[in-house]
Amino acid sequence: MRGVVITGIGIVSAAGEGIDAHLEALAAGSPRIDTESFAPYPVHPVAPPDYDRQIAKKSDQRQMEVWQKLGCYAAGLALEAAGVKEDAELKSRMHLIVAAGGGERDYAVDGQILTGLRTAENPGVFLNERLMGDLRPTLFLAQLSNLLAGNISIVHGVTGASRTFMGEESSGVDALRVAHARIASGQNDIFLVGGAYNAERPDVLLIYEMGGFLWKQAYRPVWERPPEGGGMILGSGACFLVMESREHAAARGATPLATVAGIASDRSRRTPGSVGQALRTQIAALNARPDAIVSGATGIKAPTEEEQAALRETFPEAALHATGDVTGHMMEGQVPAGVALAAALIARGQSNEALVTSVGHWRGEGAVRLTKAE
Repeated sequence: MRGVVITGIGIVSAAGEGIDAHLEALAAGSPRIDTESFAPYPVHPVAPPDYDRQIAKKSDQRQMEVWQKLGCYAAGLALEAAGVKEDAELKSRMHLIVAAGGGERDYAVDGQILTGLRTAENPGVFLNERLMGDLRPTLFLAQLSNLLAGNISIVHGVTGASRTFMGEESSGVDALRVAHARIASGQNDIFLVGGAYNAERPDVLLIYEMGGFLWKQAYRPVWERPPEGGGMILGSGACFLVMESREHAAARGATPLATVAGIASDRSRRTPGSVGQALRTQIAALNARPDAIVSGATGIKAPTEEEQAALRETFPEAALHATGDVTGHMMEGQVPAGVALAAALIARGQSNEALVTSVGHWRGEGAVRLTKAE
């Protein structure tokens, strides 16, 4: 099995742009937060990037939804950091895996259709006609999850095979897991992997509020929310990583930031105690011995309490961080962001081995073990 290393990180979120801004936010523990725009639901708004720096054509920017622009921007940052942004030959064989949600709504069209349905003589016919007539093909296609991968290929020239995974937090874990497995087995040499999320949308807040998942009080760090019932604060942002075999990185003179020593994922039934048991099983399978833990905990009461207890019991001396206190909860982008933070801690000499955990708001548990790049 070949060693797998991370050679490039591109990240943008409420903490700002780039790994330095995110490590500073990790140390400060005071993320940007907007409590007014969607009250009573706080969100962590993205620090707006200068899209022109990574998406040169305005026409490309116009046809992308916000989450796609964020993802495309972060992908460019990752390619740049890995030193492959201008290497067309390498990008032509670079594989791409994107963790993506279901796209964004056109609120104006939604409102018009819902209003018209009230008085339509034949609601079914009315709905079909309006959907066919009001949604332009380009607008409709912009909602499709795999359009982010398509835009990254078009804008950045990453034209190897691409895959798009859906499944909220679990999709981010599995995107990394599949890339790691294919590189380690020798099937591929290099991947661009990541996810993006736009939390500043009434429709997603409505969805998660209907499930009872959102935090509606004054800001508290992730670990301090469960006593009051818990809840997550969504965050906008994106993170992409360049992963490659150690041999491939060495051959092109790239400096690895960290080694991805192993990735585990599962979907427990979420009965009492199942989250803690799932994490303990994954930690044992990865033979993890971290001095730093970067958790993707949501802040929702039961799973967050179980995760915290399992981690504190297993690694009482390890520094315990929460990506939610830096970026907010970025759903598909949560695990890539956690891995980026962990890799940066290792690269800066602040950790020798790090564990990244992910316990989804409803389903899905994952763990990623990172070590120093030898």
